Amino acid sequence: MKRLLPATLLAAGLALAPLAQAATLLNASYDVMRDFYKDYNAAFQKHWQAEGGQPLQINMSHGGSSKQARAVIEGLPADVITMNMATDINALAEHGGLVPKEWATRLPDNSAPFTSATVFIVRKGNPKGLKDWPDLLKEGVRVIVPNPKTSGNGRYTYLSAWGYVLEKGGDEKAAKEFVGKLFKQVPVLDTGGRAATTTFIQNQIGDVLITFENEAEMIAREFGRGSFEVVYPSVTAVAELPVAVVDKVVDKQGTRKEAEAYLKYLWSDEGQRIAANNYLRPRNPAILAEFADRFPTVTFLNVVKTFGEWPVIQSTHFKEGGVFDQIYVVQ
Repeated sequence: MKRLLPATLLAAGLALAPLAQAATLLNASYDVMRDFYKDYNAAFQKHWQAEGGQPLQINMSHGGSSKQARAVIEGLPADVITMNMATDINALAEHGGLVPKEWATRLPDNSAPFTSATVFIVRKGNPKGLKDWPDLLKEGVRVIVPNPKTSGNGRYTYLSAWGYVLEKGGDEKAAKEFVGKLFKQVPVLDTGGRAATTTFIQNQIGDVLITFENEAEMIAREFGRGSFEVVYPSVTAVAELPVAVVDKVVDKQGTRKEAEAYLKYLWSDEGQRIAANNYLRPRNPAILAEFADRFPTVTFLNVVKTFGEWPVIQSTHFKEGGVFDQIYVVQ
């Protein structure tokens, strides 16, 4: 029996060895990407092990994009951050140097592997006749949109509406007035896109939900397609959805190799097809063409060309005391 004990312990040790070597990644992401990363994480784990990597556990943290960025700044040990606008990753460079200032140059397409459009989700039959941005200002129309100060979803709504006025020949004063009127139609500001969806779909508040086009498909999968319709407004800011390794975390935890591979694979054919299957517009033009039936042609507004660099946008519109604070009054 004494001779069997060491062999038994050795066998147990060998069985546990792969588990001890397994790495864990934490991805801090925004609200409406739950379904995409559920699919993508499984595909990447399979790819990683096929390439000879050790078993890899991937954990997710979801919330309003700016809330997520603040959580990482305040100590959430995320190996990667996957956001819906550059400002939230820029914040990590500005506060604590968690990523380098040039983080966007480290991957293709300014580190944004896919894009999205802003859409209106309206009740079945579109009883209020909501077709474009001016319709949202009609008397009695209640608009559901998350807070632009905590949600990239909300910021893109704000910028799309502002850009609509500029595209139609209006000036900055007219745009500010228009967006101010729009947010007077908002009965509640949720902190993130998924919370806004809950307000609209489950709590039945509001006449229109403004969100990313991929969220419309997620709503259809979860709640059925019979209760709403999707309307594409005439102008939408192109949402570029950037990703970055959080350098200070991966260097401390020894997970840089895994984290870099995890993000790089987003540009693979498989990663791009998973994006398209979740109604995110892939960067690969050939794969985008494969899924052209689900991505209507829209008038995209380039945010940087229209408003300036993201730090300027953030400082002007969304910082404390910025334009949004000037125009939004709690109802």
